[in-house]
Amino acid sequence: MLNAFKKLFSSNPPTAFDQLVKQGAQIIDVRTPGEFQQGHIKGAVNIPLQVLPNQTNKIKKDKAIILCCASGMRSASAKNILVDKGFKDVYDGGGWNSLQNKIN
Repeated sequence: MLNAFKKLFSSNPPTAFDQLVKQGAQIIDVRTPGEFQQGHIKGAVNIPLQVLPNQTNKIKKDKAIILCCASGMRSASAKNILVDKGFKDVYDGGGWNSLQNKIN
């Protein structure tokens, strides 16, 4: 219970997504191909959430990974999938529009 309380009210500093990108982070967009075609962050790779568990070989383990989607729900799920598969440097960037503003 205490851990849940700490998580809710922790004051972790915000992630510096712009710095991660400058250091070579990969941006993985987990929306559908149709959503991705309608707009995405330049340089992002589209790996839809539903195929992500079987497509992790397309993601470099030695670079930071920033996940994004439309609202942040699928990117949060994608982060859990990658962490469970042994990826270490994984960040949930939330919605792609919001993330794009943070890295420009």
